[in-house]
Amino acid sequence: MRVSLQSLSRANNPSPQPSPLQEGERRNSCCKLTAVLLAGGESRRMGRDKATIIIRGKPLWEHQLEKLRTLEPEQLFVSARIDPSWRPGDVHFVADTAPSRGPLSGLAASIGRTTTSHLLALAVDMPWMSKTYLEFLCAQIESGCGVVPKIGDRAEPLAAIYPREANGDFRNVLTGADFSLQPLVRRLVDTEKLREISVTEEEQKLFWNVNELSDLTAL
Repeated sequence: MRVSLQSLSRANNPSPQPSPLQEGERRNSCCKLTAVLLAGGESRRMGRDKATIIIRGKPLWEHQLEKLRTLEPEQLFVSARIDPSWRPGDVHFVADTAPSRGPLSGLAASIGRTTTSHLLALAVDMPWMSKTYLEFLCAQIESGCGVVPKIGDRAEPLAAIYPREANGDFRNVLTGADFSLQPLVRRLVDTEKLREISVTEEEQKLFWNVNELSDLTAL
């Protein structure tokens, strides 16, 4: 789904919305979090690295990392095909598992490096995703079980939290013939390693992404 960056430039700090977090709701104390920024896309339609797009005076990667830092993860990764020049020194680089299978490779490599109970994944090209919603996701995880947002009948696996127990499932998919994340997510739900969370109509904009230069013309 595409979004005009004109509205993004105005509204990435939208008027306050009710927080999905209930008062006193916190991450399960038995669950420790690693966070990864997925930045391995080839950006063919964009014609440039989407991570370096400037929005409100800062590159997109910086906005996304700031959201992840607010979650206070035990580990913070950037996953990409090659180590990006913009990666901060305190963020660990995780090379996408070869051969490149899109975001599946980044997720597989990251969960394989994770030493905490859960991995939170966020795509670099989801500029509307909010820290409040990410906090909401963190509050839903349980030991051995993560969460994945769902819009209609499709999961949103690039803004989700996976348990470390899913590592083997990711590896198995990489050795198969179908590299789509949707069947993998359904399998993880069926085996109770993921729990689906329905996305409201108002929340759907959080999952919009940017793909083409035409999305930038309004800036």
